[in-house]
Amino acid sequence: MNNKDISNIFEGIHQGAPLDEILHLAQIIAPGFDTELLKEVHRDLTAFFTGTHPDFQSNTMPYHNLRHSILVVLASVRLFHGLHCNQVHISAATLFKGLLAAYFHDSGMLLREGDSAKSGTEYIVGHELRSIAHLSRYAEKKNFDSKIIKNCATIINYTNLESDPAIFNYHTHEIQIAGQVVGSADILAQMADRYYLEYLPLLFIEQQAGGISKHHSALNLMEHTSNFYHNIVLKRLITTFSNTSIALKAHFKDRHTIDRNLYIDNIDKNILYLRKIIKKCNSMEDIQQYLKRTPPPI
Repeated sequence: MNNKDISNIFEGIHQGAPLDEILHLAQIIAPGFDTELLKEVHRDLTAFFTGTHPDFQSNTMPYHNLRHSILVVLASVRLFHGLHCNQVHISAATLFKGLLAAYFHDSGMLLREGDSAKSGTEYIVGHELRSIAHLSRYAEKKNFDSKIIKNCATIINYTNLESDPAIFNYHTHEIQIAGQVVGSADILAQMADRYYLEYLPLLFIEQQAGGISKHHSALNLMEHTSNFYHNIVLKRLITTFSNTSIALKAHFKDRHTIDRNLYIDNIDKNILYLRKIIKKCNSMEDIQQYLKRTPPPI
Protein backbone atom coordinates (compact mmCIF):
# COMPACT_ATOMS: atom_id res chain seq x y z
CA MET A 1 0.00 0.00 0.00
CA ASN A 2 1.16 3.52 -0.74
CA ASN A 3 1.14 6.42 1.72
CA LYS A 4 -2.26 7.61 0.50
CA ASP A 5 -3.82 4.19 1.12
CA ILE A 6 -2.36 4.05 4.63
CA SER A 7 -3.44 7.65 5.30
CA ASN A 8 -7.02 6.81 4.23
CA ILE A 9 -7.03 3.78 6.51
CA PHE A 10 -5.67 5.84 9.37
CA GLU A 11 -8.31 8.54 8.88
CA GLY A 12 -11.07 5.93 8.74
CA ILE A 13 -12.03 6.76 5.15
CA HIS A 14 -10.67 3.64 3.42
CA GLN A 15 -14.20 2.38 2.89
CA GLY A 16 -16.81 5.08 3.47
CA ALA A 17 -16.50 7.38 6.47
CA PRO A 18 -15.14 6.99 10.01
CA LEU A 19 -18.62 6.16 11.31
CA ASP A 20 -18.96 3.33 8.78
CA GLU A 21 -15.72 1.80 10.03
CA ILE A 22 -16.71 2.30 13.67
CA LEU A 23 -20.03 0.52 13.12
CA HIS A 24 -18.44 -2.27 11.06
CA LEU A 25 -15.89 -3.08 13.76
CA ALA A 26 -18.49 -2.83 16.53
CA GLN A 27 -20.56 -5.53 14.84
CA ILE A 28 -17.52 -7.80 14.50
CA ILE A 29 -16.56 -7.35 18.16
CA ALA A 30 -20.07 -7.88 19.53
CA PRO A 31 -22.63 -9.34 17.12
CA GLY A 32 -26.00 -7.87 17.97
CA PHE A 33 -24.46 -4.54 19.00
CA ASP A 34 -27.04 -1.76 18.65
CA THR A 35 -25.58 0.15 15.72
CA GLU A 36 -28.68 2.34 15.36
CA LEU A 37 -28.20 3.65 18.89
CA LEU A 38 -24.56 4.45 18.20
CA LYS A 39 -25.57 6.26 15.00
CA GLU A 40 -27.90 8.36 17.14
CA VAL A 41 -25.10 9.18 19.57
CA HIS A 42 -22.85 10.14 16.65
CA ARG A 43 -25.51 12.45 15.19
CA ASP A 44 -26.20 14.05 18.55
CA LEU A 45 -22.53 14.70 19.37
CA THR A 46 -22.03 16.15 15.90
CA ALA A 47 -24.93 18.50 16.58
CA PHE A 48 -23.45 19.45 19.97
CA PHE A 49 -20.09 20.37 18.46
CA THR A 50 -21.47 22.17 15.42
CA GLY A 51 -24.01 24.19 17.42
CA THR A 52 -26.97 22.78 15.50
CA HIS A 53 -28.41 21.34 18.72
CA PRO A 54 -30.53 23.85 20.66
CA ASP A 55 -28.69 23.16 23.94
CA PHE A 56 -25.16 23.92 22.71
CA GLN A 57 -23.16 26.65 21.03
CA SER A 58 -20.77 25.81 18.20
CA ASN A 59 -17.39 24.53 19.39
CA THR A 60 -14.77 27.25 19.91
CA MET A 61 -11.77 24.98 20.51
CA PRO A 62 -9.29 24.80 17.60
CA TYR A 63 -7.56 21.64 18.87
CA HIS A 64 -10.12 19.69 20.89
CA ASN A 65 -12.78 19.70 18.20
CA LEU A 66 -15.30 17.32 16.66
CA ARG A 67 -12.70 15.67 14.44
CA HIS A 68 -10.54 14.85 17.45
CA SER A 69 -13.49 13.28 19.28
CA ILE A 70 -14.42 11.11 16.29
CA LEU A 71 -10.81 10.00 15.81
CA VAL A 72 -10.68 9.00 19.49
CA VAL A 73 -13.83 6.90 19.00
CA LEU A 74 -12.24 5.32 15.92
CA ALA A 75 -9.01 4.55 17.78
CA SER A 76 -11.06 3.13 20.66
CA VAL A 77 -13.07 0.73 18.52
CA ARG A 78 -9.87 -0.36 16.78
CA LEU A 79 -8.31 -1.13 20.15
CA PHE A 80 -11.41 -3.07 21.22
CA HIS A 81 -11.21 -4.98 17.93
CA GLY A 82 -7.53 -5.75 18.48
CA LEU A 83 -8.34 -7.12 21.93
CA HIS A 84 -11.16 -9.16 20.36
CA CYS A 85 -8.64 -10.57 17.84
CA ASN A 86 -6.44 -11.49 20.81
CA GLN A 87 -9.32 -13.48 22.34
CA VAL A 88 -10.27 -10.88 24.97
CA HIS A 89 -14.02 -10.93 25.46
CA ILE A 90 -15.70 -7.54 25.02
CA SER A 91 -19.44 -7.53 25.68
CA ALA A 92 -21.81 -5.34 23.69
CA ALA A 93 -22.63 -3.42 26.88
CA THR A 94 -18.99 -2.66 27.66
CA LEU A 95 -18.28 -1.74 24.04
CA PHE A 96 -21.16 0.74 24.02
CA LYS A 97 -20.03 2.30 27.31
CA GLY A 98 -16.49 2.68 26.00
CA LEU A 99 -17.57 4.30 22.74
CA LEU A 100 -20.13 6.54 24.46
CA ALA A 101 -17.44 7.76 26.86
CA ALA A 102 -15.08 8.34 23.94
CA TYR A 103 -17.66 10.50 22.16
CA PHE A 104 -18.25 12.58 25.29
CA HIS A 105 -14.73 12.68 26.77
CA ASP A 106 -14.02 16.30 25.73
CA SER A 107 -17.59 17.58 25.58
CA GLY A 108 -16.96 19.45 28.83
CA MET A 109 -15.24 22.17 26.82
CA LEU A 110 -18.43 22.87 24.86
CA LEU A 111 -20.50 25.92 25.77
CA ARG A 112 -24.16 25.44 26.50
CA GLU A 113 -26.72 27.97 25.31
CA GLY A 114 -26.77 30.88 27.76
CA ASP A 115 -23.33 29.93 29.11
CA SER A 116 -21.55 32.86 30.77
CA ALA A 117 -18.13 31.69 29.55
CA LYS A 118 -16.80 33.31 26.40
CA SER A 119 -14.75 30.32 25.30
CA GLY A 120 -14.45 26.62 25.99
CA THR A 121 -10.89 27.28 27.15
CA GLU A 122 -12.39 28.48 30.44
CA TYR A 123 -13.40 24.88 31.10
CA ILE A 124 -10.13 23.13 30.23
CA VAL A 125 -9.28 22.69 33.90
CA GLY A 126 -11.58 19.97 35.19
CA HIS A 127 -13.30 19.49 31.84
CA GLU A 128 -13.56 15.75 32.54
CA LEU A 129 -16.11 16.41 35.32
CA ARG A 130 -18.08 18.68 33.02
CA SER A 131 -17.93 16.04 30.27
CA ILE A 132 -19.36 13.53 32.73
CA ALA A 133 -22.13 16.00 33.60
CA HIS A 134 -22.99 16.42 29.90
CA LEU A 135 -23.01 12.66 29.42
CA SER A 136 -25.14 12.14 32.52
CA ARG A 137 -27.72 14.66 31.33
CA TYR A 138 -27.77 13.04 27.89
CA ALA A 139 -28.06 9.51 29.29
CA GLU A 140 -30.96 10.50 31.53
CA LYS A 141 -32.83 12.03 28.59
CA LYS A 142 -32.28 8.80 26.64
CA ASN A 143 -33.41 6.71 29.63
CA PHE A 144 -30.14 4.78 29.75
CA ASP A 145 -29.49 2.52 32.72
CA SER A 146 -27.88 4.34 35.66
CA LYS A 147 -24.91 1.94 35.49
CA ILE A 148 -24.03 3.40 32.11
CA ILE A 149 -23.57 6.85 33.66
CA LYS A 150 -21.46 5.51 36.53
CA ASN A 151 -19.26 3.36 34.30
CA CYS A 152 -18.81 6.04 31.62
CA ALA A 153 -17.76 8.51 34.32
CA THR A 154 -14.99 6.12 35.35
CA ILE A 155 -13.91 5.61 31.73
CA ILE A 156 -13.75 9.36 31.07
CA ASN A 157 -11.58 9.82 34.14
CA TYR A 158 -9.00 7.52 32.53
CA THR A 159 -8.47 10.25 29.87
CA ASN A 160 -7.20 12.71 32.49
CA LEU A 161 -3.42 12.63 32.05
CA GLU A 162 -2.91 13.44 35.71
CA SER A 163 -5.27 10.79 37.05
CA ASP A 164 -4.22 7.57 38.75
CA PRO A 165 -6.69 4.78 37.97
CA ALA A 166 -5.25 2.77 40.85
CA ILE A 167 -7.09 5.02 43.30
CA PHE A 168 -10.41 5.17 41.42
CA ASN A 169 -13.48 3.79 43.13
CA TYR A 170 -14.01 0.09 42.55
CA HIS A 171 -14.98 -0.86 38.99
CA THR A 172 -15.09 -4.17 37.17
CA HIS A 173 -12.28 -5.59 35.08
CA GLU A 174 -14.26 -4.94 31.88
CA ILE A 175 -14.65 -1.26 32.77
CA GLN A 176 -10.95 -1.15 33.60
CA ILE A 177 -10.21 -2.47 30.11
CA ALA A 178 -12.60 0.08 28.59
CA GLY A 179 -10.89 2.86 30.54
CA GLN A 180 -7.46 1.73 29.41
CA VAL A 181 -8.71 1.56 25.83
CA VAL A 182 -10.24 5.04 25.76
CA GLY A 183 -7.38 6.56 27.76
CA SER A 184 -4.89 5.08 25.28
CA ALA A 185 -7.00 6.07 22.28
CA ASP A 186 -7.17 9.70 23.44
CA ILE A 187 -3.37 9.90 23.47
CA LEU A 188 -2.80 7.91 20.28
CA ALA A 189 -5.41 9.71 18.20
CA GLN A 190 -3.81 13.05 19.06
CA MET A 191 -0.14 12.27 18.67
CA ALA A 192 -0.46 9.97 15.64
CA ASP A 193 -2.63 12.43 13.72
CA ARG A 194 -1.01 13.35 10.40
CA TYR A 195 -1.75 16.98 11.31
CA TYR A 196 -0.37 16.72 14.84
CA LEU A 197 2.58 19.03 14.28
CA GLU A 198 0.37 21.65 12.62
CA TYR A 199 -2.02 21.38 15.57
CA LEU A 200 0.64 21.96 18.25
CA PRO A 201 0.57 25.79 17.99
CA LEU A 202 -3.23 25.59 18.37
CA LEU A 203 -2.78 23.39 21.44
CA PHE A 204 -0.49 26.04 22.92
CA ILE A 205 -3.16 28.71 22.31
CA GLU A 206 -5.75 26.57 24.08
CA GLN A 207 -3.51 25.83 27.05
CA GLN A 208 -2.41 29.44 27.41
CA ALA A 209 -6.01 30.69 27.30
CA GLY A 210 -7.02 28.02 29.80
CA GLY A 211 -4.24 28.96 32.19
CA ILE A 212 -2.58 25.55 32.12
CA SER A 213 0.35 26.13 29.77
CA LYS A 214 3.73 25.04 31.09
CA HIS A 215 5.47 26.65 28.14
CA HIS A 216 6.20 30.29 27.30
CA SER A 217 5.59 29.89 23.57
CA ALA A 218 4.37 27.48 20.91
CA LEU A 219 7.99 26.90 19.93
CA ASN A 220 8.86 26.01 23.52
CA LEU A 221 6.00 23.50 23.61
CA MET A 222 7.22 21.92 20.40
CA GLU A 223 10.76 21.74 21.74
CA HIS A 224 9.52 19.73 24.73
CA THR A 225 7.11 17.46 22.83
CA SER A 226 9.64 14.68 22.25
CA ASN A 227 10.51 14.50 25.95
CA PHE A 228 6.81 14.64 26.83
CA TYR A 229 6.19 11.60 24.65
CA HIS A 230 9.13 9.52 25.79
CA ASN A 231 9.01 10.38 29.51
CA ILE A 232 5.29 10.77 30.21
CA VAL A 233 3.14 9.40 27.40
CA LEU A 234 4.92 6.09 26.93
CA LYS A 235 4.93 5.46 30.68
CA ARG A 236 1.17 6.00 30.76
CA LEU A 237 0.52 3.83 27.72
CA ILE A 238 2.76 0.98 28.84
CA THR A 239 2.49 1.04 32.63
CA THR A 240 -0.73 2.83 33.63
CA PHE A 241 -2.72 1.33 30.76
CA SER A 242 -1.00 -2.08 30.83
CA ASN A 243 0.29 -1.68 27.26
CA THR A 244 -3.25 -2.13 25.95
CA SER A 245 -2.28 -0.18 22.82
CA ILE A 246 -0.24 -3.15 21.58
CA ALA A 247 -3.58 -4.70 20.53
CA LEU A 248 -3.67 -2.28 17.61
CA LYS A 249 -1.14 -4.44 15.80
CA ALA A 250 -3.62 -7.34 15.86
CA HIS A 251 -6.34 -5.01 14.57
CA PHE A 252 -4.36 -3.76 11.58
CA LYS A 253 -3.17 -7.26 10.73
CA ASP A 254 -6.68 -8.70 10.80
CA ARG A 255 -8.49 -5.78 9.19
CA HIS A 256 -5.94 -4.54 6.65
CA THR A 257 -3.25 -7.27 6.53
CA ILE A 258 -0.72 -4.71 7.75
CA ASP A 259 1.49 -6.28 10.41
CA ARG A 260 2.25 -2.98 12.16
CA ASN A 261 0.76 -0.61 14.70
CA LEU A 262 0.07 2.39 12.45
CA TYR A 263 -0.55 4.67 15.42
CA ILE A 264 2.86 4.10 16.97
CA ASP A 265 4.42 4.29 13.49
CA ASN A 266 2.83 7.69 12.90
CA ILE A 267 3.83 8.99 16.31
CA ASP A 268 7.43 7.94 15.69
CA LYS A 269 7.37 9.71 12.32
CA ASN A 270 5.89 12.85 13.85
CA ILE A 271 8.43 12.97 16.68
CA LEU A 272 11.36 12.23 14.36
CA TYR A 273 10.34 14.97 11.93
CA LEU A 274 9.68 17.42 14.75
CA ARG A 275 13.15 16.81 16.22
CA LYS A 276 14.73 17.37 12.81
CA ILE A 277 13.04 20.71 12.19
CA ILE A 278 13.60 21.91 15.77
CA LYS A 279 17.34 21.51 15.20
CA LYS A 280 17.13 23.63 12.06
CA CYS A 281 14.88 26.39 13.35
CA ASN A 282 15.14 29.24 15.81
CA SER A 283 11.60 30.60 15.58
CA MET A 284 8.01 29.63 14.79
CA GLU A 285 8.36 31.49 11.50
CA ASP A 286 11.18 29.11 10.56
CA ILE A 287 9.20 26.06 11.65
CA GLN A 288 6.11 27.07 9.67
CA GLN A 289 8.14 26.63 6.50
CA TYR A 290 8.29 22.90 7.25
CA LEU A 291 4.64 22.45 8.24
CA LYS A 292 2.74 22.44 4.96
CA ARG A 293 -0.43 20.52 5.83
CA THR A 294 -3.67 22.39 6.47
CA PRO A 295 -5.72 20.76 9.27
CA PRO A 296 -9.41 20.19 8.57
CA PRO A 297 -11.61 22.97 10.05
CA ILE A 298 -13.51 20.77 12.51
